[in-house]
Amino acid sequence: MMLQDYAREHVLTCLIPAFFIAGAIAVFVSKAAVLKYFGSKANKVLSYSVASVSGTILSVCSCTVLPLFAGIYSRGAGIGPATAFLYSGPAINVLAISMTAKVLGWQLGLARAVGAIFFAVVIGILMSWIFCRDEAEREECQMHLPDEEPNKRTLLQDGLFIFTMVLVLVFAAFAEPGPGAHNFWTTIYSIKWHSTAVLLVLVCLMAWKWFEKNERQDWIHSTWSFIKMISPLLFAGVLVAGFLLGRPGYPALIPEQWVAELVGGNSLQANLIASVAGALMYFATLTEVPILQGLLGSGMGQGPALALLLAGPALSLPNMLVIGSVMGLKKTVVFSLIIIVMATFCGLIYGNFFN
Repeated sequence: MMLQDYAREHVLTCLIPAFFIAGAIAVFVSKAAVLKYFGSKANKVLSYSVASVSGTILSVCSCTVLPLFAGIYSRGAGIGPATAFLYSGPAINVLAISMTAKVLGWQLGLARAVGAIFFAVVIGILMSWIFCRDEAEREECQMHLPDEEPNKRTLLQDGLFIFTMVLVLVFAAFAEPGPGAHNFWTTIYSIKWHSTAVLLVLVCLMAWKWFEKNERQDWIHSTWSFIKMISPLLFAGVLVAGFLLGRPGYPALIPEQWVAELVGGNSLQANLIASVAGALMYFATLTEVPILQGLLGSGMGQGPALALLLAGPALSLPNMLVIGSVMGLKKTVVFSLIIIVMATFCGLIYGNFFN
């Protein structure tokens, strides 16, 4: 049931646009441009600032962000900015944060927003520092790559093309606001398919006018390679997550009540369990809010609730499997452990004030 929901709700509206964006990044975006803004020698303030707030324009889950991450990482982005983007994409979702504040309280919504931006920067810096030797070797390999052919289009044209596809992803994946949502979100949702259709026409026109036939073919081949690399692991992970943890309203092997019993209060153990559970569970965009609402009603503490919010949307079992295929097992384990440890202690600190 979870895999069916995932395929119906997210593959067409989220993953397919994300795969095409990743393919376009890999083919059309100059490696020099990626290295300039996200490479290991790029301006740190600029690269981490852009990467850490990127989620404000992307309404994506921990799985939809994977093709985008794979695209920029394969083009030479440093491990620091790339992992900051990987975390922030699903974690700093404006609609999710506003819904958190509306349903669960403004304190939790504000703590989630501030914590997510802080996490993205710190995670990127730590990953860059821990794997500085690997990054130096990777940069040395990039220096010996053959020179790329001159770009036949302007940077503005490439940027507009990618940006228009990002807008397709944003509108197509825009979730229905809940009862009592602000009129602004309701209006956007009411025009989402009209906007998506117009944007798709623009993408097709740009691809036809600005790109040659062989470039469009390379784009399709690149997109297909990302689909083959990511999709099997992703669907396998969704199946396992659904079997173990289920979905809202449908308990599985590990019932939600067990989690609620283990994460009451604000102990170190409760926050750690919430972080680990959040890291393993798969949350589609916005579903973490009703899940937490139920857990809080069952006795979950405020600290563990924040820990789950900071670890859950950015990590999942399917997400970890795919990240491992992109940047290796060691980097994936360290990335996941950093998030779990930071979420645990942030929850512990927050719970001392608001439990």
